[in-house]
Amino acid sequence: MIKIQKYEDVEEKFFSGREFTGTIDSVQAVLNDVKERGDVALAEYSEKFDRIALSSFEVKSEVLKAAADKMKAERKELFDALSYSRDLAYRFAKAQRECFTDFEIELESGVFTGQKNIAVEKAGAYVPAGRFPLVSSVVMTVVPAKAAGVGEVILCTPPRANPNGTNEPYADENIMAAAYICGVNRVFALGGAQAVAAMAFGSQSVPKVDVIVGPGNKFVAEAKRLVYGNVGIDMIAGPTEVFIIADESANPEWVAADLLAQAEHDVVAQPILATTSEKMAKEVADEIEKQLSTLSTVETARKSIDNYGRIIVCASLEQAAELANRKAPEHLELALDSGEMRDKIASMCRNYGSLFIGHESAEVFGDYAAGLNHTLPTSSSARFTGGLSVRVFIKTVTTLRTVSSREGAMKSAKAAGILGDAEGLAAHARAARLRLS
Repeated sequence: MIKIQKYEDVEEKFFSGREFTGTIDSVQAVLNDVKERGDVALAEYSEKFDRIALSSFEVKSEVLKAAADKMKAERKELFDALSYSRDLAYRFAKAQRECFTDFEIELESGVFTGQKNIAVEKAGAYVPAGRFPLVSSVVMTVVPAKAAGVGEVILCTPPRANPNGTNEPYADENIMAAAYICGVNRVFALGGAQAVAAMAFGSQSVPKVDVIVGPGNKFVAEAKRLVYGNVGIDMIAGPTEVFIIADESANPEWVAADLLAQAEHDVVAQPILATTSEKMAKEVADEIEKQLSTLSTVETARKSIDNYGRIIVCASLEQAAELANRKAPEHLELALDSGEMRDKIASMCRNYGSLFIGHESAEVFGDYAAGLNHTLPTSSSARFTGGLSVRVFIKTVTTLRTVSSREGAMKSAKAAGILGDAEGLAAHARAARLRLS
């Protein structure tokens, strides 16, 4: 049964970031080994961890196309849903890209400063394929890179046994189809920390990339943490979480369903409801039990609800918003009627990965097909970062152009010389003053 408590009884540790990775020495060993031995190490780890011996790693383009063609012929609704999700994600990401403007302005006479936004050359996406192969993660990781203008996007996903009985590389069919639909340039049947290592350092088969994005288990998360600096990453993602703010206008059935949608992800997922109504709290708790009784993923969802879920009864919606800001959840829902109060609460909330406004705006829409990206900050990291977007694949660089005969440029040269002297950097000062002669 989900825990119900009052606002004043919420313990301080509730607001602390949740850490579920830890330092995993074996991950560093895998990274070092792949860096040193390349494809040989990758083959050994594939056989050890995935129980599949591969002759090579790259899935042929015709295999990807065949998977997409098969999906279109046999599972047309899924093919269309993925295509729709891709199209919305691309339109949203392109709108984001258009916000990154290049400019040059004259700050002072003869001092022209500017910025340019340049996409990275190569990006790598990791897509897990465990208990639930995440086909939607193909869309969410690949499409923003394409919209950003990345030259080459590669994708790594755990290998599957090839149905033709050979040891040629093969992967989950739905993931391969999604990769083809989203325009991935190259797909490699590689999973786990070894896949991250291959993308971070490169091997004889896998190109070294500039940025690695995508979700994964604790080994993948730790690998991304360790390779950061050698490559860029999107974030270190922890267990998923949802925080719902609701009053008596909310539908208990909908609220319970949204809480369970997060709970079924992982036994350590965190579903939270903050409400001003004790009646709503009780009704949602009862509805959760009712829906759990018919949920196919009950084993996972039950553990999440019982161990990490909670309903917090607040004195006001403003108090609930304060809770949300301190918690900084991955997903924040406002299950409130439209009007001034909902607008006020929406404006008060500032720490979240994505905000879902109104009863109809189910968080699962953001997971799948509303244009938003579902790769979002967890464990309170929404205090300082947002989710995966075109920003991850773009470098904002600066430019300087001076005309030394003009007053502003001469002032900058004089100031630079003085500051160089003050710091004891004589060559700096000289390089500046030479521009005055």
